[in-house]
Parts: sequence; C-alpha cells; structure tokens
Amino acid sequence: MRNPYEQIDMIKIARQMRKKMTPAERKLWERLRGRRLGGFKFLRQHVVRDSIADFYCHELRLIIEVDDERDFQLAAHGYCTVRVSNAEVLTDLDAVCKRLLDLVYTEIDHLL
Repeated sequence: MRNPYEQIDMIKIARQMRKKMTPAERKLWERLRGRRLGGFKFLRQHVVRDSIADFYCHELRLIIEVDDERDFQLAAHGYCTVRVSNAEVLTDLDAVCKRLLDLVYTEIDHLL
C-alpha cells in the first residue's frame, strides 16, 4: 500500500479521471450506477490498493476495465478483473451487462 500522501494523490487523480470519462465509460456507468446491475453498488474511477479501477464493486471485489491493458495483479488479493472493449460497450451494452451478471452468478457466487 502506498504511503498516505501518495494515496491522497491517487484520490485526486481518480477525481480528475471521473470528469474525463470516455464515451464508452460514460455509457457503462449509466448502466452500473444506482445499483442498476443486479443490485450491486459500483464506484467509478476508484482507488483499489495501488491502482485506479475504471469501475469497482466492493461487495464482489470486482474490477471492470474498459479498453485498458493495465494488469492490476490483484487476483492474489481476492479481486476479479474483467476487461471489456469500447466497441463492446458502445455497440452491445446489453451483452456486456449479461456477461458481467453471468460472471457474478457463476464464478463470483462464492463471494456473495
């Protein structure tokens, strides 16, 4: 974990990133916010350990990355990372959400 000053810097960067979301991130956020996906609470551009996740659900320890190649290496800490492309989100958001829910109810079910 970073020292407290680095953590504060990460939080500031995350706040800036929330203001500069890509069109795909904005579209996916509209579907995730307000517990609209399976009743789970998601946060956007959220600091998770030493990284900033595009979307994060604490209850599921699930990270969703949109068109990002970052490797958070958080699986060892019990996090699951799912990557989706901008094209997937922009052209077939329903399929993306179905894939996420299928993952939650099959692979992450043990966390619920």
